[in-house]
Amino acid sequence: MSSQITNRAQAKARARELRAGLSAAGTPISHSESLERVARELGYRDWNTASARLSNAPEIPLQVGDLVAGRYLKQPFTGRVLAVKELFGGAAFEVTIQFDAPVDVVEFESFSNLRTRVTITVSASGISQARTSDGAPHMILERTGAEII
Repeated sequence: MSSQITNRAQAKARARELRAGLSAAGTPISHSESLERVARELGYRDWNTASARLSNAPEIPLQVGDLVAGRYLKQPFTGRVLAVKELFGGAAFEVTIQFDAPVDVVEFESFSNLRTRVTITVSASGISQARTSDGAPHMILERTGAEII
């Protein structure tokens, strides 16, 4: 777990988990002691040092050049992120994706509508709030790698 901690918010979340786990096991500790233990887990002398060194910025789930995969209007795709705009303090992102292959966004067999690029708003977890008429998210997106462009 500690190798995945890259910012102060994650370290504080780990301290809450540690405190809850120890309390459930019959060894309650204070919040400040749990912060000190997390700091030592991360290799820092104390919480003040860890807090100063850890970035206060949230994780950015997508960046320009990232390789992505998922579903757009229920159709599978792979592609590359061309643009990212943070919205609502990191709660959502407006993302422009260039698909590797055109995606047919029409479910009817009688005609097609191929898309090669789309701009859509997704949550930090990569799921759009916009839904199709049957409730499926317009976009389900996950980062699969990075590429320098």
